Amino acid sequence: MLGPRVWSSVRQGLSRGLFRTVGAWASGEGKKVDIAGIYPPVTTPFTATAEVDYEKLEENLHKLGTFPFRGFVVQGSNGEFPFLTSSERLEVVSRVRQAMPKDKLLLAGSGCESTQATVEMTVSMAQVGADAAMVVTPCYYSGRMSSAALIHHYTKVADLSPIPVVLYSVPANTGLDLPVDAVVTLSQHPNIVGIKDSGGDVTRIGLIVHKTRRQDFQVLAGSAGFLLAGYAVGAVGGVCALANVLGAQVCQLERLCLTGQWEDAQKLQHRLIEPNTAVTRRFGIPGLKKTMDWFGYYGGPCRAPLEELSPSQEEALRLDFTSNGWL
Repeated sequence: MLGPRVWSSVRQGLSRGLFRTVGAWASGEGKKVDIAGIYPPVTTPFTATAEVDYEKLEENLHKLGTFPFRGFVVQGSNGEFPFLTSSERLEVVSRVRQAMPKDKLLLAGSGCESTQATVEMTVSMAQVGADAAMVVTPCYYSGRMSSAALIHHYTKVADLSPIPVVLYSVPANTGLDLPVDAVVTLSQHPNIVGIKDSGGDVTRIGLIVHKTRRQDFQVLAGSAGFLLAGYAVGAVGGVCALANVLGAQVCQLERLCLTGQWEDAQKLQHRLIEPNTAVTRRFGIPGLKKTMDWFGYYGGPCRAPLEELSPSQEEALRLDFTSNGWL
């Protein structure tokens, strides 16, 4: 953690830099980054002794780099970021930046529980190569995370961030849905460019799109399970765990939606629902990593306390893929 004196210096310097950027946006000299497209949320590979396996990380990225993704999300929920040290989080982002194609966007998860820690992590993520910061809602004191508290938090982070900020609402993990009224208010901030909404409530996604339509603000669906529905109500892309194993298929679904081939999109979406549920809500990251092993990537173990699947769970996971024609 930065000391108070260093923190004050960083805050003042970043504020001066951002005000110049905000002025450029306001005068039309600059434009917010376009985050439209598909992003796999990259997993963090570990060795048998629970160390980060940077070699396997780079191997996975080289394989994922062959698909027409808009970019990669690093240190999101699927990256097991709560189990990593701050230095590991930064090193993972740095390694991804070096290994990924230069024309792809790198969205780095920089959320922490306190506003000050989130600002510090966001600044550090920018320094190691992130194009934008994806900031999850602080949730430990969820009972006090009112709209006003969250607006204050995100405004401070966006004010001091040298890179654009993407809001991140993932109630399945945090127990907290970023309120729509807070999203609408925050969409007016010149350094907040969009939201990744993983809740799965398509009416909420549509309402956010509708209420932010006058802002330069974009919505990403947080799962392949409701990607078609998200596109139908105005989302511009998705951050999809399933894209780590079925990258071509998720990108095909994107293309079908964008070209108005809704009947074919619907058929493909139906075949992705069960596999997507399997690697998210049902079996989580252990399920995703096991599936990666099957599809020629390195999944490997999770960090404790996440446990590997039991034989019966692994069998059920495989069935969700084979019954839909993917294995």
